[in-house]
Amino acid sequence: MIARAAALLALVLLGASCGATSERPSPAPTPPTSEALTRPLRFDYLTLDGKPLSTETVAGRFTLIGFLATYDVASQAEARFLGGLLRRHTPRINVAALVLESEENLPIVEAFAHTMGLEYPVAIADGVTIAGQGPFAGLHHVPSVVLLDRQGREVWRHVGLAEEGTIEKALRAAEARDPAR
Repeated sequence: MIARAAALLALVLLGASCGATSERPSPAPTPPTSEALTRPLRFDYLTLDGKPLSTETVAGRFTLIGFLATYDVASQAEARFLGGLLRRHTPRINVAALVLESEENLPIVEAFAHTMGLEYPVAIADGVTIAGQGPFAGLHHVPSVVLLDRQGREVWRHVGLAEEGTIEKALRAAEARDPAR
């Protein structure tokens, strides 16, 4: 009887999870605003190891920032894609993760970063960023990726899961437009 109940529960949970993912539409990429293209963004977060993740700490290199959530399977894939890009492009680029969850989830975020083996800075977003306001206005979906140029200007944004190849193309295009090459 218990085995039958457990099997039924597993089927219900599997059906619920399949329905949740198939009903969620894939958001279209969102281009940065013209304002973002003309001036550097100003941001300042604290990473899990107590170091700053800010405009100043990423200056001088192209920077990929992944907007993730610990409860989202697609965020796990995005975190791995970003790790692959970092390994291939070190030391030319910066990579960081900004988790769109509240500070009270700090233990979960730490476990996520440790379990995923993330080799790049991970910070928890503030309430303004989680609400889709602040320096990354309009970006409150997970996963998402933003690419900043060497001056800290947003040059590319993708809402939804972006595979390594997609991000690589955006990075190469941004590097090709870079006057400092």
